[in-house]
Amino acid sequence: MPRLLPRLALLFSAFALSFQLFSGAHAECRGESILGDLPPEKLAAIQAAADAVPYPTGNFWRATRGDQVITIAGTYHLDDPRHAANLAALTPSILSAKTVLVEAGPEDTDALQALIAKDPSKIIIQTGPTLTDQLPPEVWTDLSTALANRGIPAFMAAKFKPWYVIAVLSVPPCLMAELKGEPKGLDGMVIDTATAANIPVRGLEPFDTIFRIFDQFSDEEIISMIQSTLALEAFAEDQAETLAEGYFAGESRKIWELTRVMSYDMPGYTRAEVDAEFAKMEQILIADRNRAWIPVLTGAAQEGPVFAAFGALHLSGEAGVLNLLKAEGFTLEELPL
Repeated sequence: MPRLLPRLALLFSAFALSFQLFSGAHAECRGESILGDLPPEKLAAIQAAADAVPYPTGNFWRATRGDQVITIAGTYHLDDPRHAANLAALTPSILSAKTVLVEAGPEDTDALQALIAKDPSKIIIQTGPTLTDQLPPEVWTDLSTALANRGIPAFMAAKFKPWYVIAVLSVPPCLMAELKGEPKGLDGMVIDTATAANIPVRGLEPFDTIFRIFDQFSDEEIISMIQSTLALEAFAEDQAETLAEGYFAGESRKIWELTRVMSYDMPGYTRAEVDAEFAKMEQILIADRNRAWIPVLTGAAQEGPVFAAFGALHLSGEAGVLNLLKAEGFTLEELPL
């Protein structure tokens, strides 16, 4: 059976948060960064892997080509009080933009919710076997417990599409309370700032991108991802804390490589298998989307200054947005926020 690696589902947290379908009890997150417990040789390997790609650090950038200007904010999709200082520093660039581009603008979110309301089969199993039939009994037991901890009863969870389960599991129980309100993250704060100033906000990609992403994985792969994610459920808060700390240190690429290096030690995996699966994930989740965004970014820049906000992991790498813009003739400058 193909084995997609655990906790890469964190990348889908924005999709889970955008639906706001569930209520759940809140528990204060008390995770600790995983990096603090790693031996020096592993930390060195992680750092070396991150440093080997273009633009491995930094969240905030400006790209210029002639009179075309794109101010870029790599974002963290969950709420955090540390966003306030960054937003304050970025606000002049937002207010001077002719267009603000984000992964999913207000119209995109509305369209996605309308589509799901019209066609619940996008996230709900309406015909055929439910998860109780698709999963081994012991896996269903673990899954129902994990979702109950997020305020989702088993009878409801059994009807979730497997891809949607991954999105929900990507949010630790201690953060699920945000689904009851209006989670912003830096993305939402940028949108609110632009909207208040009557600056157009547009999406970088079609609103239904999430469905097309998961269409590229087989059912077997998605079920395997659920199983591997559940295997580390006990460490969900530590992983969330590691992700947040990595982001605010400007080192999201390092967290990606942390996941890779840790996966080398998983039973039944070879380094070649790990690297192949990471390559597939990065291609589908990051690289393909980045390449599709470049014409949107450069086209908007021809009309006036652009402010773009999207997940920080999209910045780094050979197929990162920064490197792709450099290939288009843009000069990149990191902003000292």
